[in-house]
Amino acid sequence: MKLGIKKFLPRGLLGRSLLIIMIPLVLLQIVTGIIFYDRHWSTVSRHRALDLVGEITLVKLLRSQADPRFSETELAYLAASTIRLEFEVTTEGPVIDGTFEPSGNLQKTLAVALDGPFRNAYIIDTDAQSKRVIIWIDTGDEILRVATDSERLISSTTRIFVAWMIGTSIILFGVATLFMRNQVRPIRRLARAAESFGKGHIETDLEPSGAAEVRQAAAAFLAMRERINRQVQQRTFMLAGVSHDLRTPLTRMKLQLAMLTNDDDAAEMAHDVTEMENMIAGYLDFVRGEGEEKTQTVRIDALIRDVAKNARINEKEIECGHLDITEISLRKEAFKRCLTNLATNGLRYGAEKVQISTNSMGDHIAIIVDDDGPGIPEAHRDEVFRPFFRIDTSRNIDTGGTGLGLSIAQDIVHEHGGKITLSESPMGGLRAEISLPI
Repeated sequence: MKLGIKKFLPRGLLGRSLLIIMIPLVLLQIVTGIIFYDRHWSTVSRHRALDLVGEITLVKLLRSQADPRFSETELAYLAASTIRLEFEVTTEGPVIDGTFEPSGNLQKTLAVALDGPFRNAYIIDTDAQSKRVIIWIDTGDEILRVATDSERLISSTTRIFVAWMIGTSIILFGVATLFMRNQVRPIRRLARAAESFGKGHIETDLEPSGAAEVRQAAAAFLAMRERINRQVQQRTFMLAGVSHDLRTPLTRMKLQLAMLTNDDDAAEMAHDVTEMENMIAGYLDFVRGEGEEKTQTVRIDALIRDVAKNARINEKEIECGHLDITEISLRKEAFKRCLTNLATNGLRYGAEKVQISTNSMGDHIAIIVDDDGPGIPEAHRDEVFRPFFRIDTSRNIDTGGTGLGLSIAQDIVHEHGGKITLSESPMGGLRAEISLPI
């Protein structure tokens, strides 16, 4: 039941805020309308119906007295000109047999007033003529046809009240919409700034505005952004020093190995030094990230072709499938590293063919890397994103794997506001699919 109602509720804050404002207002208008109808409209209409019936009774009495000062024509003229009541004696009309059942509020109100003096010896017609009420009354000796305007029975304040009720509701709705839009706008700016910062835009324009709580949230976001930027800079400077300090002794060891006379020992130790150098580079790449690189707008097809041209292992090349011509804002070098890690991952561990393609999906673009290698078992597809995790059957130290390639790729994708998933490729190996917002 709750889920069924939620489907019809607005998803945005503006819509929900207006709903919170308008539901009580509409309920208030409904209650007010019911009270007005019950206390005012029905009361006024009842009194007007009684007045009309009194005038009809008066005309009937004047006719029955046969006052010689008034002829039938003069009496009809006086009734029409003074009390807007038209009457005539007729032999034609509906059969009055006491079985008339009033329909509608107007007929029911008038029937209650007529029941007093005429005891069901009447028929009311409100449909024969527009805005007119016709009453046939059986007086016992004759049939009296009486006609008058229906406005005499309907209070004009009803229309005025309804018009004011609808008019004020529209005005209040407009004012509430304008006010709530101004309150929601700073929240939207804060959301855009947070999304932009999450995609790597270090400098985002945001001026705290709006309600006190929204200003407080914006100020907290700006303070958090400054702390994160400062920490990233400090970490980058520190790691630059660590990288220099670690590479210096490795360089000296390589020089010393080059001077050794024992070629077999030197080759074995050189292999170990190179392996250590590669591992240190991988660790530093994972920890450092690309915090200092600025985002820029690039064509994703050109970027993929550049990766396919330069990323190769054991002379195995990377193929390009269907590539959409789409421009996207990202950190170019970081994303190239991400695609290179994914593409060379398959080549390094048994694949003969790797293909990169794209597929545009509205406000997102999917970048798909397929290979025909051994793939990754489904049970391990989530674990391989953990730092230093390796599957023994497909990862060994001789290939240079450190268990960081997929972790680095996932971090870079997340920094760009996207997500990465692994599945079975139609080529028989592994499919890595990146979904990025455009």
